[in-house]
Amino acid sequence: MGRSGSVGVMLPRDLAPAAVLPFARRADELGFDELWVVEDLGFRGGVAQAAAVLAVTPRIRVGIGLLPAGARNAAFAAMEAATLAQLFPGRVDIGVGHGMPAWMRSVGQWPASPLTLLEEHVRAVTALVRGEAAERGRYVSLDPSVRLEPACVPDVPPLVLAGVRGPRSLAVSGRVADGTVLAEPVTPEYARAALAQVDARRPHRLVAYNATSVHPDRATAVEAVRPGLAWIGEPDWAPHLAPLPFAEEFAALRRECGDRDEFARRLPEEWVRQLSVVGTADDARARLAELFDAGVDSVVLILADADPADGLERLAAVL
Repeated sequence: MGRSGSVGVMLPRDLAPAAVLPFARRADELGFDELWVVEDLGFRGGVAQAAAVLAVTPRIRVGIGLLPAGARNAAFAAMEAATLAQLFPGRVDIGVGHGMPAWMRSVGQWPASPLTLLEEHVRAVTALVRGEAAERGRYVSLDPSVRLEPACVPDVPPLVLAGVRGPRSLAVSGRVADGTVLAEPVTPEYARAALAQVDARRPHRLVAYNATSVHPDRATAVEAVRPGLAWIGEPDWAPHLAPLPFAEEFAALRRECGDRDEFARRLPEEWVRQLSVVGTADDARARLAELFDAGVDSVVLILADADPADGLERLAAVL
């Protein structure tokens, strides 16, 4: 019998405001285990989204992926995380990352040592939400007196996960975080390679994002998911592809293509199916089983369908 895990769905970052809460409610009603929200520069704030969807859903677990370490003082980040965990115990995960370098530079928050900042920030937030003091560091310099008031320490502290991809960042996650969030695409090969680099010595949750489209007609689903793969030919995504047998051919195809859209159109169907959770409901379930067997604890599915509400209904067949 294979290993089992959680199936979550991503709240699309560009949904119309009136559609956000209905999408969250419907994901809860359909039985998804988790709903993840994103904090991409120029879109919606992660903490505000999480609070809103937690308030209108009775059951679903909500993750924030990701809060850039350079964007918030660790003490105030811990206050936000602890508040959510107190109000909605056992339903909150906090993902922290470096932030996309170009975004963070554009707001003047890219440090000289992103690895040091991430490690210090995760350590501090994790300690504070547990009612402890944080260690002083190069970037996170909190006085030992800085703690959450006892009345504000959650009975069930939120997990603090690191959203990272490079080997050194994965090692940091293994040292200090409660888990790791891997951006899409996550194949079984990449999940195994990442876990080896994480090398955690305590319980560690692995969350994997993947683009998805589920449809009774496999070809329709494959075509629908292609736009969700347009970015993965860029240099930042190289670690995701390195463990795959077609990594060199993949890179060569991207060099041949004039832009990301052409690249997505020309991806061979076999590669599309390996780089996403796509096809019929049976196809998707088989891929999820492979990811769970590779050590993934939670697969978060990013709808690539033009109509997210319709795509969500079809995706529920996987459950």
